[in-house]
Amino acid sequence: MSCNGCRILRKGCNDNCVLRQSLQAFESPQAQANATVFVAKFFGRAGLMSFLSSVPQSHRPALFQSLLFEACGRTVNPVNGAVGLLWTGNWNLCQSAVETVLRGGIPRSLPEFSGLAQSSELDEDKTMTCTDREI
Repeated sequence: MSCNGCRILRKGCNDNCVLRQSLQAFESPQAQANATVFVAKFFGRAGLMSFLSSVPQSHRPALFQSLLFEACGRTVNPVNGAVGLLWTGNWNLCQSAVETVLRGGIPRSLPEFSGLAQSSELDEDKTMTCTDREI
């Protein structure tokens, strides 16, 4: 019988399935499926399988969780990802995004992490002039 990861990705499954081993940390079948879809969409199905196949079997659950946190972190904070959220003391946003994914939701990027300055933050005294001068 196919594991939840292979079932949701419509991929053949066997006893040595790297996804089955990687999803052991998630209790519910639906959470396993939701996490698999999200990580596969973020890193690509081939990329996910390549990452998981490149580590020893005992490290696959931890790697899958790490990929899930990084995908959620990059969704919330596209510039700095999960490390940026941890560095700025906003790790709870990454954890909330992971919980949202496991429940079947879609985490959203927050404007303050987009890397773009707000119009109110721009200094009006500084202007940039472009000229058509040949160099």
